[in-house]
Amino acid sequence: MYVLKEIIQKYGLNAKKSLGQNFILDGNLLDKIARLALQNTAGEPVLEIGAGPGGLTHALLENGVKNLTVVERDDRCVAALHELKDDFPECLHIIGDDALKFNEQSLGNPLCIVSNLPYNISTVLLVKWLKNISCYSKLTLMFQKEVAERLMAGAGDDAYGRLSVLTNWLCDVVYLMTLPPSAFTPAPKVYSSLVCLTPKKNPATGFTFETMEKLTAAAFGQRRKMLRSSLKSVGNPEALCAAAGIEATLRAEDVPVEAYCKMAAFLEKKE
Repeated sequence: MYVLKEIIQKYGLNAKKSLGQNFILDGNLLDKIARLALQNTAGEPVLEIGAGPGGLTHALLENGVKNLTVVERDDRCVAALHELKDDFPECLHIIGDDALKFNEQSLGNPLCIVSNLPYNISTVLLVKWLKNISCYSKLTLMFQKEVAERLMAGAGDDAYGRLSVLTNWLCDVVYLMTLPPSAFTPAPKVYSSLVCLTPKKNPATGFTFETMEKLTAAAFGQRRKMLRSSLKSVGNPEALCAAAGIEATLRAEDVPVEAYCKMAAFLEKKE
């Protein structure tokens, strides 16, 4: 029987700050996260990133996942997870690797990603997945609350930024719940939020992810300046804004996602 606290003690799994580790030990909470993550997944393969001592892994398996792959770079945790594999030999697949380097497409698709993300690389991982979003059915991810707010922000909101545009161009974002620092061991200094990202069936097209990255980097890199100034590094600001039907006197934070998509499509044609 896989008892989380006993596993942590047996393998000396003190959380490592260098790996961004903060573990959830409450079984009821882990079960709730697993059930939320598995809604409408239709038995699809599941990928968990940063499994740690296996609390969420165990909850996912207990909730009926038949094909679960976990990617974990901490050798201590990999050893502990093999005890869980003894209980679910056909369902659990363990890969000792760095999530930043791992090729998720090697597992096939559609793929459902679930993760209590290492906060020090959470946005880097998200951008990596957004670049290949058509490969995933949904992503249920735990972020620092302020990062989650950026994902859900719309034009004019204080939290609206590059990540907001990239995410909302490609996904529908749904807030699931917020957890206090006390829900984690060790307790972080911030609140955390669980969100679900579902790839849009028909996102705006006609431009590459790289073009949108370049455009939003220019716009938000000087977010207090008007677009007629901040967009000079990527093209003719007046022409870009005209293509999107917006005024060049707007600032990046006031421009909706749809307008960025129109500017990106115009920029792509000009290159």
